[in-house]
Amino acid sequence: MKAWLLKDFGLHNLELGEVPTPVPQPGELLVKVGAVSLNFRDKAIVDGIYEPASVPKPLIPVSDVAGTIVGTGAGVTRFQVGDRVNSTLYSRWIDGPPGPNEPAYCLGMPLPGGLAEYMIIHEDSAVPAPPSMSDEEASTLPIAALTAWYALMEVGHLQPGQTVLVQGTGGVSIFAAQIAIAHGARVILTSSKDENLAKVKELLASDSVDGINYRSHPGWERRVLELTDGIGADVTIDVAGGNGINLSVAATKVQGVIAQVGFLTGQTTALNLMPLIFRQTTIRGIAVAPRSSFERMNLFLEAKKIKPVIDRVYQFDETVQAFEHLARGPFGKIVIKVAGA
Repeated sequence: MKAWLLKDFGLHNLELGEVPTPVPQPGELLVKVGAVSLNFRDKAIVDGIYEPASVPKPLIPVSDVAGTIVGTGAGVTRFQVGDRVNSTLYSRWIDGPPGPNEPAYCLGMPLPGGLAEYMIIHEDSAVPAPPSMSDEEASTLPIAALTAWYALMEVGHLQPGQTVLVQGTGGVSIFAAQIAIAHGARVILTSSKDENLAKVKELLASDSVDGINYRSHPGWERRVLELTDGIGADVTIDVAGGNGINLSVAATKVQGVIAQVGFLTGQTTALNLMPLIFRQTTIRGIAVAPRSSFERMNLFLEAKKIKPVIDRVYQFDETVQAFEHLARGPFGKIVIKVAGA
């Protein structure tokens, strides 16, 4: 089968080649990949800044997949040939709290990912793809949508009428805004581009959305307080990381929740402890979610008729260009169509 292979760190070392088509073992599904979507995690793996010691070479990267089952190993009972499924990042995290070694079983690193014509997914970790979504749409769900869902609904326990602060207009952020508005919450969104803030407002078609350009408002955390009568956001989705976490603390209400989902501006921070202590803020690291959360989220997405926002769909042989687009910063998700490659 055709597959993209990361032979060393750096996008120039991601090469299209051929490898043997995998054979499903007991409990496993052979999935013909329809589409994959890219996350910052995938870029960080390729760049060598995401747990580089854990990256096998060559590696078939990319974790987020939607496709059709074309073969099964012995003993498979949850699915059958012809079913459409999604992958889950943590292939052994089914329900409840994660185990201590979940990262050892992540698809796309260290386990082979979906940037190939076929891939193996264990039946226990597969999730039925939403029937209303194409493979391109469904491929955006496993990390971006599920991270937003878990952070807001299962960690932040978001209630209608509360306020969500969302950073940026990438995949996680737009899904978070869509879920929050559909749940009856208010959204405050930050971006460096006025046109992206306008796009989100148009997309959500709600009076419960405010935008802040953090370049023209460098004290954006003060603007959040102004918009919330000095209280702050109930739940903050922090995708930036770095020292900006201090601004998130200032913009979040007393005893509010900050879901730390990303590290776009840095993996380390100089955290100011006194504001954190005085505001009694909870900072919770979010590393996606279990399969059971994925299933609950899909029911919500279908009931609310939420559709993923896709910036562009690339062809399989345009994978390098897709990663370059991701590096520039998309509005929503970047998808690669694989079926028919």
